[in-house]
Amino acid sequence: MLGKGVAPSVLLDIDGVLHVGEQPIAGAIDALAELQRISAGVRLVTNTTSKSRGQIVEQLRRLGFEVASDEVLTPAALAVHHCRERGYRSVKLLVAEALREDLAELLSVSGGGPVDAIVLGDLGAGFTAEVLNDAFRLLMDGAELVALQHNRYWQRADGLALDVGAYSAALEYASGREAAVVGKPAREFFTAALAELGSVPESTLMVGDDVEADVGGAMQAGLRGVLVRTGKYRQEALASSGVRPTDILDSIADVPRLLRQLT
Repeated sequence: MLGKGVAPSVLLDIDGVLHVGEQPIAGAIDALAELQRISAGVRLVTNTTSKSRGQIVEQLRRLGFEVASDEVLTPAALAVHHCRERGYRSVKLLVAEALREDLAELLSVSGGGPVDAIVLGDLGAGFTAEVLNDAFRLLMDGAELVALQHNRYWQRADGLALDVGAYSAALEYASGREAAVVGKPAREFFTAALAELGSVPESTLMVGDDVEADVGGAMQAGLRGVLVRTGKYRQEALASSGVRPTDILDSIADVPRLLRQLT
């Protein structure tokens, strides 16, 4: 529980909460600036795996958000930590070209030879049958599947689109191997975000448009889960999820008022 007069820390999803495509959510720019002033700390936590952290920060600034690079957390750093901790020497990167700079510490293999792990991110149109079948064979040969996130779908400017979780699930089903997920909703992701903030779960809000990855994952890690009705939010997804958010708000524009009520 929050103590009287103690401001919470805030974790904010990016896509669908701050913006959709190149369009900021109404009131989001002012709301983020206000949260940066009145909270104990803000981190933007994204499962985006098609862009590097640098590109994410660049886009946010272009859209009008005042954001520092160290305020943005992505799954890539956790993937590097996961592979390093397990001593993996050769890793197959199935990620967008732009994301490779965030995974440069890993030894990527492109040809034949043994592979310790497959790091799976968003390939977009690159998710072909040939690519997936090659990954399946590597898993059957003993490689571990490291999924940067496990979202089922996401909201693009042109509509909903399959996300990494859908392709990861196909590979898991075919190979009989469960993926190691390092992005939301993995508890390790939220633990890392809390460490960045210097906060504890009961003093932290997670605000997202994904009832499972954002809100459900956060609540399982002990955080307050705030669902917003923007981005990929769908009433039917909420009803079928089994997740009961701590709060449901129309948009991020309502979060500063909630924060003041909790302080």
